[in-house]
Amino acid sequence: MLDDALHFLVQAQEDPDWARLGRHLPSEWIEQAVVHTGKASIRRRRLPTEQVEWLVVALALYRHQSISEVVDDLDLALPDVQAPFVSKSAVAQARQRVGAEPLRALFEISAKAWSEQDRKQYLFKGLSLYAMDGTTLKTADTPEQRDHFGEQSYASGRIASYPQVRGVTLTAVPTHLIRDAKFGPYGINEMLYAKELLASIPDDSLTVFDKGFLSAEILCGLTVGGTNRHFIIPAKSNTKWEVVGGTADDAMIEMRVSPQARKKCPDLPETWRARAITIIDQSARKHVLLTSLCDTKRYTAKDVATCYTRRWQIETSYRELKQTMMGRALTLRSRTVEGVYQEIWGTLTAYNLIRLEIAKAALAVKCEPTEVSFIRAFHVIQYELHWAAVTRSHGKLPALMQRLRQRLLMLLNEERPGRKIDRAVKALPHRYTVRVLKKDLN
Repeated sequence: MLDDALHFLVQAQEDPDWARLGRHLPSEWIEQAVVHTGKASIRRRRLPTEQVEWLVVALALYRHQSISEVVDDLDLALPDVQAPFVSKSAVAQARQRVGAEPLRALFEISAKAWSEQDRKQYLFKGLSLYAMDGTTLKTADTPEQRDHFGEQSYASGRIASYPQVRGVTLTAVPTHLIRDAKFGPYGINEMLYAKELLASIPDDSLTVFDKGFLSAEILCGLTVGGTNRHFIIPAKSNTKWEVVGGTADDAMIEMRVSPQARKKCPDLPETWRARAITIIDQSARKHVLLTSLCDTKRYTAKDVATCYTRRWQIETSYRELKQTMMGRALTLRSRTVEGVYQEIWGTLTAYNLIRLEIAKAALAVKCEPTEVSFIRAFHVIQYELHWAAVTRSHGKLPALMQRLRQRLLMLLNEERPGRKIDRAVKALPHRYTVRVLKKDLN
């Protein structure tokens, strides 16, 4: 039955031009995600499941536009002479019918494939460089969202004005492509999401963690659960170890696994070893980096410190997701729990689509992807997709994509002069009255 439905879509009059939203997201992946989740449309619809997947991805690219505008401007609905436009209610019902699973499957299929495409171009001494970190997203303030996602609470008894989604991402440091992500209620600890992501870390890789993920269960699980998988993580101020070799600034250490951790995970060893490297930052403060890269000749202390410094670059990924792509919106667009999950998966796919185009353009001129302005590339892609939407000729699409790449090559970040005034954190003015919420203790 699913095959019949997909065959009908392929044979429909004036087939929609899937390639105009990015030639790197082939229709086969769309269909694979649909079949995998069993969400194919059986009867003829203006917005079948495949089109809804495109719609959710497009909504992330055009956050400043309404859903109806995105459907009409990008011509996402199947043609119908009697009803040239799709009503708002039909679009909302289509999104509810599809749910989040097809978008999750699409993200996982595309993220893995895109991360592998040019991986060999960015290796660090034979290892792929990744970073794992967490972030939060605000949702609309509805009872359903608060019950499911929860919110941040403060010692004063106040709670955040909006429910929040907590998530952890595994990001390729050179290209900022997100290889995998886990997210859900705010009350779930980041460590649990990180454990779920360990299986997504490929062999022959080096993953840089934030100090909050310092755990024998995570780090030992990383090194034991794969082949040649390594980590770098800063030590906490209260981390205890015993020096078993090396020098004061580059030592081999041994740490004990707590009884609580071994009781929770019996497979953990009683002790585990790592390399402790002392570095001094720009503020003359000492930090200790723990790593499983024990070959001091192949991986010098300077190499390890440089990899850890590059890890901070992925913080801009969260800024690009939450500020550049969402504009000035405080919350996600969706007002239902299922819609929030669907929107996040679509946003991650859209973000990767932009980052992939940037990476491809950077390879053409032999520069780093981080040297290309994300904001300007984002705006160029928005414009090009609008233009491609009104271009029905398949023969023109390769030229359009080539033109897009050429424009991206002109968007290299310009070097700015040194800062003359020290940075200062200033309070942002409030446009509206701040609402103070209290915990309901009943």
